[in-house]
Amino acid sequence: MIAIDKFCYASRLRYVNASEKFALAVITLLICIAGQSFVISAAVLAAMGVLTVRKGGLPFSRYGKMLLWPLGFLVLSTLAIAVNLSGTPLDLFAVPVGEWYITGSAAGAVRAARLIVTALAGVSCLYFLSLSTPMTDILTVLGYCRCPKLIIELMLLIYRFIFVLLDIASAITTAQNARLGNKDFRTAYHSFGQMASALLLRAFKKSNALYDAMEARCYDGAIRVLKEDYPPKAREIAAIAVFEFVLLILLAGRLTGWVM
Repeated sequence: MIAIDKFCYASRLRYVNASEKFALAVITLLICIAGQSFVISAAVLAAMGVLTVRKGGLPFSRYGKMLLWPLGFLVLSTLAIAVNLSGTPLDLFAVPVGEWYITGSAAGAVRAARLIVTALAGVSCLYFLSLSTPMTDILTVLGYCRCPKLIIELMLLIYRFIFVLLDIASAITTAQNARLGNKDFRTAYHSFGQMASALLLRAFKKSNALYDAMEARCYDGAIRVLKEDYPPKAREIAAIAVFEFVLLILLAGRLTGWVM
C-alpha cells in the first residue's frame, strides 16, 4: 500500500459518512478557487489541517511534509508571474542584464502569492478527502452523484493498477540495485529505461490476466464491490453547513472588496 492509503485506513475519520466528507471537500475547494483570497485560503488551510491532523490522527510532521511537495512545485510554477524580463525596471526589484532587466512588480508578487496560497488550500481539501476516505467509498459517492459507470470503473481499475505497477517497479529496482545497476548516473539512466520498458510489458500482461479473471467470474460490464454505509449525523451536517456559510460570507466580502 502507498503511504496515503495507509494513512487513510488508519484515520479516525475513516468511519464518518463518505458523502459528508466528499461534500465538505468539494464545496470548500470550489469556494476557495472562486474567491482566490488570502483570508479564505488561510481559513481553509487551518480547517483542513485541524480535521486531518487533530481529528484524523495524522502526525503533523507527516502532514507538513506532504504539503511541502506541492508547495515546491507551486513556487517554481509561479515564478513566471512574479519575475519578468523587461526593458523597463518595475517597482519591486530590478537586476540589470545588459540592456534588459530581470524585474518584478509588487502587484505581480501579490498575485503570485495569492495563487500559491489558493492552490495550497485546494490541495489541503483533496488531502483531507484522500487521507480520510478510501477509494471505494469515494467511488460509491460518485455513483450516488450519477457519475457515468464507465468513468467509475476506469478509476477503480487505474487505482488497482497503481499498486500492481508499484509492486513490480519496486521488485525490478531492488534487483537492479543488487546488481549495481544504479552505481552512477549513466548506469542509473540506462537501468531506468530498462525498468520502464519492462514495466510496460508487465502492465499489458497483468491487464490481460485481470480481464481473463473477470470474464471467468461472469463479468457483465459492471464491477461490484462491497459497500460500507455509515449513516450521516445531524451534528456533522450542521457543522459543515456553518463552515460553508462562513466561507460564502468571506467570498461575498472578497467580491465586494472588503476581504483580501
